[in-house]
Amino acid sequence: MDAVIKVGGSLAEAPEVLKALCVELSRLAKEHSVVVVPGGGKFADAAREYDKKFNLPPVVAHRLAIVAMDQYGIVLSQLISDSCMCNKREDAQRFSKAGKVPIFLPSRLMFQDGALETSWDVTSDSIAAYIAEKLSTKKVILVTDVDGVFTKDPKTHADAKLMPEISVADLLRREKRTSVDKYLPKILSKSHVACYVVNGKYPERIKDLLSGEQTICTAVKL
Repeated sequence: MDAVIKVGGSLAEAPEVLKALCVELSRLAKEHSVVVVPGGGKFADAAREYDKKFNLPPVVAHRLAIVAMDQYGIVLSQLISDSCMCNKREDAQRFSKAGKVPIFLPSRLMFQDGALETSWDVTSDSIAAYIAEKLSTKKVILVTDVDGVFTKDPKTHADAKLMPEISVADLLRREKRTSVDKYLPKILSKSHVACYVVNGKYPERIKDLLSGEQTICTAVKL
């Protein structure tokens, strides 16, 4: 398995961008063995809203957010040609070897394992890295709507600078959420999975990462 690719829900806010990305993912699957893990997007936002309204137990809110990933995955299955939804590791590997795009719906695995913290610090970023480890994949690519991890939030600070590299230790020390969730460095520190954060508006950058070439992104180093 070459890589687990998480497709962030934020990309759904620009439908044409997401459609172009999905076309490229289908093409790349002919050359590379990949598995797609969906983000949560607006579906996860709805879970957050219900959590705020009803002060749900953490485990319930966490499960709602994971089901939100399944929902976004169903959407992606309609946008990525030659894709197959799955929830078992062996099916993901089999579909990937056949040149298809497995879309891994995580609820079954995550509910069974119960391995991750049940809090909003854990999002699809950490779950994608966890799935990559379970699939014995050496690379997880987190595809979002920004170029990578910045010194500040690039959406609100014009002077924010892209960090081509950041260590797991530096991510752990950061108090605020960056373009990745706060739990991700804890997952990466216990695994041997290489992690990259890249902008899905430029699908060619994903191709570069799969081919081992340099591109605009943030590499998270151990």
